[in-house]
Amino acid sequence: MLKKNFIRDGSRKIIGSVTTGYSDTSKTVRDDQNHIAGRTSERFNTVRDAHGTLMSINSSDPGLLIRKK
Repeated sequence: MLKKNFIRDGSRKIIGSVTTGYSDTSKTVRDDQNHIAGRTSERFNTVRDAHGTLMSINSSDPGLLIRKK
């Protein structure tokens, strides 16, 4: 079952979302415009941006893909 969690800033404005529940234990991260910002993989402990470029090889933290305003 897919589950979407919204990420909010200090003024409760939505700045992104993280969708979990995929069969490959990955997460899809979207920005505030609902565009895909990238994917994380807990299996490989990596983060890739929307273009597939590797951003982190030692963390599967979706916060690496959400820019703070």
